[in-house]
Amino acid sequence: MCRVLAYVGPDLPLESLLLTPDNSLINQTLDPELHPLLQLAGWGFGAWSDGFVRPDDPLVYRRPVAAFYDDNAEGIIPSLQASTLLAHVRAAGYDAGAVLADENCHPFRMDGTPWIMAQNGALPHWKQLQRVLLPHCDDRFLGQMRGTTDTEFLYVLLLSLLDGDGVGDVQRAFEQLLRVCHEAMTELDLVALTKMKIGLVTKDRVIGVNYGFGHDGETEMDQDWRELREHDAGTDEHSLSMVLEPMYLLTGRNFDDYEGSYDVDVTPPDEATSAIFASEPLTERSDDWAELAFGQLVSIERSGSGLQVSMRDLDMSI
Repeated sequence: MCRVLAYVGPDLPLESLLLTPDNSLINQTLDPELHPLLQLAGWGFGAWSDGFVRPDDPLVYRRPVAAFYDDNAEGIIPSLQASTLLAHVRAAGYDAGAVLADENCHPFRMDGTPWIMAQNGALPHWKQLQRVLLPHCDDRFLGQMRGTTDTEFLYVLLLSLLDGDGVGDVQRAFEQLLRVCHEAMTELDLVALTKMKIGLVTKDRVIGVNYGFGHDGETEMDQDWRELREHDAGTDEHSLSMVLEPMYLLTGRNFDDYEGSYDVDVTPPDEATSAIFASEPLTERSDDWAELAFGQLVSIERSGSGLQVSMRDLDMSI
């Protein structure tokens, strides 16, 4: 299954975030959940640093191979550092329709916006849903689509619904995204289980969202995802557990004192200088990680040497 990792804080060597930890994003591709039902279809990252020649623009790198097969990784990454990062590993079904190409790897970036995006999730029947959703899409972004993935289309749709870059503006755009997708599913009789665990990132800012629909299009669900996960892969219960599973946030200081790991001196968000947003806890002390529950949005913004972090409940009424 796909994995997302975002970082914001002081400049760090990218290898400390992507290569050297035992549970690094690249190492996570060696034993993905649902293997062997999925193939590893690519990976990529977007990074910002004041040390770059163009510090306000992300350096975006994407390749359609499993990360541990990428012969560029150990040649390029050790030369880079970043204060903001969004990285992703892609999984796809063994299906002739799964196109393995740079254009289908995350994160996605388009001109006319400061945001890049990656996702651990899927919008079922997205190609058919376009019949209803295309009128919501701005031609500025629709014309830049190069790939064949649901995530790139969701990125276009989200950018088209976004009216401003404040956290309230972003929240409203995500809420509207959920509603128009549900309306399209309902109109075309294509309601299906939908998982959208999204990282939306720009320089010094990370927005994380964890939401979607149940099998019948519902958004209010009180099942325990851990109990559901005990069911066999492929069952409705197991699939629902992957929708309801949290995303995770670690805040702290002195990340660079713990070479070769994701450990930090853990602090509350208002005392932290760095944060990691991820699909799973990446350290042995999983209790150090705050959970972003289903139906929530987290905003992390670097301000001076500190962070401003807030978690918000999304309005998921449909």
